[in-house]
Order: sequence, then C-alpha cells, then structure tokens
Amino acid sequence: MVRFFTALFFIISLILFYSVYISPEFFPYVGLVTLTIPVLLVINAILFFSLLLAKRRLALLPLIALALGWKFVGVTFQIPADHPSTSQESLSVLSYNVALFSFIRDNNTEPNTQNIIKWVQENNSDIKCFQEFYQDFSTPSRNAIKLLGSEMGYEHTYQVIEGNPKNKSYGMAIFSKYPIVNEGRVFDTKRNNGVIFADVKVNKDTIRIYNAHLESMSIRSETLNNLDGIKENYRETLGKLKRGQFTRATQLGILEEHMKNSPYVNILMGDFNDVPYSYTYFTLRKIMENAFESAGSGFGFTYNKVLFFLRIDNIFYEKPLKAINFKTHKEVDYSDHYPISATFELDSPLRKKTPFEDQ
Repeated sequence: MVRFFTALFFIISLILFYSVYISPEFFPYVGLVTLTIPVLLVINAILFFSLLLAKRRLALLPLIALALGWKFVGVTFQIPADHPSTSQESLSVLSYNVALFSFIRDNNTEPNTQNIIKWVQENNSDIKCFQEFYQDFSTPSRNAIKLLGSEMGYEHTYQVIEGNPKNKSYGMAIFSKYPIVNEGRVFDTKRNNGVIFADVKVNKDTIRIYNAHLESMSIRSETLNNLDGIKENYRETLGKLKRGQFTRATQLGILEEHMKNSPYVNILMGDFNDVPYSYTYFTLRKIMENAFESAGSGFGFTYNKVLFFLRIDNIFYEKPLKAINFKTHKEVDYSDHYPISATFELDSPLRKKTPFEDQ
C-alpha cells in the first residue's frame, strides 16, 4: 500500500509540476489544479523523511519529486539575504493597487483616502505604478494627479478606463521622477483591468515601464471576507476562477508580444491576480526575472483579506537590471492589496538582449 501511494503521489506531482506551462486557453481548469502544488510538496517531504527513516529505497521517488518541484519553493519563500550594490546608480519602483483610494475597512465608516495619499506622497520611489487609480478634478482632496504628481515633482501618464477624463474617472497611472518620453496603452477591458506603459529617460538610458492589472476574479469582497461566504458561493467562485484564468492567458499573450517588440529594457509590475503556481507567473518567469525571488524575504504575501496567503502583486524585470532590494509593505493596510517596492542596480548603458542572444 505504501508503494502504491508513493508512486501515485509521484506521478501526480510530475503532472502538476508540468501543468504550470499549460495555457488555460486549452485546459480551463488547469489554474485551479496548480493551487494544490504546495500541498503536494509537503506530502512529498513527509513521504521522503518517513521512508528515509524506514530505510526504504522507495524514498528516492519523493526525493526526485522534491528536486523537480524545488522551483516552487523559491517562488513561495525567500531566505533574507544581503544584496550589496556594485553600482553608484540605482532605480527604485513602487507598485500599489490603491482600490480607488477609498477602501473602507469592515469596522470603519470613513474611507482611507487621505491615509493612502499621504503614504504615497511620503514614499520616495523614483517610479510609482498604480492600479485602480481614481481621479477627481472637482475635489481638491481627491485630485490625485496633482497631489501625487505636480506637487511632488513627478511626471505622469494616466490612462482612463472608465469615467469622464475631465471630471471623475478611474484607470491606471504611472508617476516618474524622470522624464516620460513616450506612453501608451497595451489593452484595457473597459472595466477596471488593463496594461499601460511609459518610456522613462533615466540618465542616458531609456527604460520601458509596464503597469499591469490583469483580469480579476470578479468575486465580491463580502464573499472573501469570511470563510462561510466562500463555502456558500463555492460554485460561483469556481466558475469565476476558471473564467479569470482563461482571460488572463489571453491578455498575457497580448502583453508578451508587446514586450518582445519593446526597444528598451522592460520592467513589468502590478496586480496580476494570479498566484506564483500559475501559467501567468511561469510564462513571465521564462522571459523575465522576479524581484521577490531575486531580493525578497519571507513569503511576500500581498493580499489584504481573509485569503492572506496570496502573492498576486509582482515586479518583473529584464537583465541587465539587477534587483538589490524587494519589500512587501505589510504595515500599509489601507487597501485590499499591500504596496510592493524594489530597487534596481543600474549599469549604464542598458542594452536589451535580442531573442537570438537568449538561445
């Protein structure tokens, strides 16, 4: 019986470890299956040590499974380490889903608009990317472009997704201490998701900054606020999870093609609405580095609700950039996402590799 279950978990592990490379466009439920990968790693670890203590050769199977699945450990947890810079130049970036600057806590009746804006103003990052950005030209306290941009010495690009661009609207924004020489929109869904970009002139180099907010699950916040809500609506929740996986795979194809055609080194950050054990994450991981994996520590969870163990906000980047610091700002709990930031070492001149150099 032990032999059977060990072999069974070994085969299941191999299938699931490979499934992160299968697009949900071809198998819609693959994104739900991969969520069990952390459980499989724990099971294989228990099997390995149990069989090892029993001096069974069968311990080789879970050992092989752990070796093949080790990459999932790295995307889950990082041991704190120093990453000293060897360059005098650096670039700091921030990504934050600000939830329209008015996220209301369960026990509060007042929005946290001013708290978020004040924190962002005090954050000194060179480049700041915001998802679910709210702009109100008619109310000085909510004129975020002025409060975070011109008053703080930042240039900006703001792409409206819905609303009146001259009055009240929401969309996505990039703010930069450095000159923005080009800007644009990769796509948007006419709701609250999309990807925008800005080409930023950093000294003698130009870097393309992508701000991403991929398709969300469209699950009501009250559903995620307690486990009973999740249980009661599990069928609806599963359906939305499946549709979200499928849509993100389509969006990812558009984004990947756009980044391939970029003439500059790319930094991609934002709210990806997907966990590290996903097609989205591993597709990007094949072509870019992840700042959490390079310079993060701990688990780096970024979701601020009952499902606190989710890391769905990321900062990806291309070489020759080098991440020397990454932080999840868990002390900033004004939104349903925590802000994340990274610092990159700059070795000028930055040169984008051609596809042939990566082969």
